[in-house]
Amino acid sequence: MNAARLLSLDREDMTDLERQLFLADFNRVANEYFECGEGTSLEVTRSDEGFIVCIIFSARRIKSVKRPL
Repeated sequence: MNAARLLSLDREDMTDLERQLFLADFNRVANEYFECGEGTSLEVTRSDEGFIVCIIFSARRIKSVKRPL
């Protein structure tokens, strides 16, 4: 593994682009389970064990999920 890759694994913050991409991915999954509103937010805080990650979004309802066959 090169040095740049190792350094990128232990950072203090995400870039705006990384936040955007993560939230787009998260919203795709959340929409499978919820009828979501607008304005999903992401808070990443450093902790002793690594990071605390909070995702906050509004939902109008919880969807019925069909079990796979």
